[in-house]
Amino acid sequence: MADAMELLPWGARLAGLGFFSASFSLLALALVLLVARRWPWCSCHVCRAYLTGSWAKDFTNLGDWYAHLLRASPTGTVHVHVLGCTVTANPGNVEYMLRTRFDNFPKGKQFAALLGDLLGGGIFNVDGDAWRHQRKMASLELGSVSVRSYAYKIVAQEVETRLLPVLADAADKGKVVDLQDVFRRFAFDTICKISFGLDPGCLDLDMPMSDLAESFDAASRLSAMRGAAASPLVWKLKRFLNVGSERELRKAIRLVDDLAAAMILQRRKLGFENSHDLLSRFMASADAGAGAMDDKYLRDIVVSFLLAGRDTVASALTTLFIHLSSNPEVAAAIRAEAGAGDEDDNKPSSYEHLKGLQYTHAVLYENMRLFPPVQFDSKFCAAADVLPDGTYVAAESRVMYHPYAMGRMPSIWGADCEAFRPARWLTGPGGSFAPPSLYKYPVFQAGLRVCLGKELAITEMKTVCVAMVRSFDVEVLGENGRAGCKPKFVPGLTASISGGLPARIKRAPAPAPASDRF
Repeated sequence: MADAMELLPWGARLAGLGFFSASFSLLALALVLLVARRWPWCSCHVCRAYLTGSWAKDFTNLGDWYAHLLRASPTGTVHVHVLGCTVTANPGNVEYMLRTRFDNFPKGKQFAALLGDLLGGGIFNVDGDAWRHQRKMASLELGSVSVRSYAYKIVAQEVETRLLPVLADAADKGKVVDLQDVFRRFAFDTICKISFGLDPGCLDLDMPMSDLAESFDAASRLSAMRGAAASPLVWKLKRFLNVGSERELRKAIRLVDDLAAAMILQRRKLGFENSHDLLSRFMASADAGAGAMDDKYLRDIVVSFLLAGRDTVASALTTLFIHLSSNPEVAAAIRAEAGAGDEDDNKPSSYEHLKGLQYTHAVLYENMRLFPPVQFDSKFCAAADVLPDGTYVAAESRVMYHPYAMGRMPSIWGADCEAFRPARWLTGPGGSFAPPSLYKYPVFQAGLRVCLGKELAITEMKTVCVAMVRSFDVEVLGENGRAGCKPKFVPGLTASISGGLPARIKRAPAPAPASDRF
């Protein structure tokens, strides 16, 4: 092509260059006019703060700014016009969206477009019949006693043979470890065993993180950046031109696809008829006539399991030990409660023993009230509607409920809503755990989309928490080690802390009597 151009006269070459430049300029002008026509220009203080990033002068995280706005709103609802989004922390609105008018507030095509490259047709990214089919299958599997027993055995084994030895080594050598990294490795190994029957062996700090885990992290972060853009035209243009973050996202997703395909192939080679992992059970149900499952469908299931079972658990465990480090009396109370049975302190508690730990259960819920692993969730309004607080929502507009902000609403939790106080969850003379209304506490979603893996996640977190607190004292270092200090979160589909969580691990003292736990 270059040789052919050189054979043309200089005048023809100049004319061709001029034509190319004019065409490019015309295309650029068309895009500018399209943006100008579609962009929701607004000069209100909320939109101005969002666009300029001036909110960061007063708030550590975007979620803290939203919490500030929602507390100041008489209805607990605000509009962010540049995003075309209604944001609410009103429990009545949450129930209306997730239960009363569920069909009018689907994920929507816009959400599917944002996360479709990563999540595909997985359960978190679809509506209608596709969602109902996956939901039914997942409910049957995750509700099975045999699956729960299988999952608990894996978690207990991972804790005893991998997690505790890693922390013991750090304690004996006086090493500082990044607890966020440790928990992400632990959760990745665990979910791969439970979901796919495969062991990536990540919880060896001398080994690099799995390529699948790293690619998934990058894809999650870059997909979340799409949702933060003031206009979808921004990321769509970048994707069309294959530049910047969209080029990086495409590369990360390609690697996720390749590694997921290899995982599915390996599962087929090993056989799935008599295996207990979730992927095998899905494959077996397809063979039994539950519906065809091609490799693309299975790939989307793999990604959905990773998102649900790895990132959320690791996030909640990381913030839990921020709270325990700055509230040693709470850690002591957990240790006293956990040591009240006939358990061997050097091994994970039995499933039945864990179920009876009411105070520990309250601690987990209180941690996730303040630091939910998924800080907000979006729906799209199919037909124009009016929320219970009187807010009008236009058709095809985005509606976001915000668990992070809801955990900081005095109207829901009282004047001490910013305080870490596990006792708020306990009632009666024995201090029994009192479950919340899921519409006030939508950490596990609520209504028809309530999290199917909730019990598995709570059991896994309880197992880790009790085993670690029995054996070690954890001292979080740096800014996050100061009482009342809010960690800085990085953009992503789940909450992860910027810079990790450096901590010093020490051997724990002998457990106190159970009567001292409160």
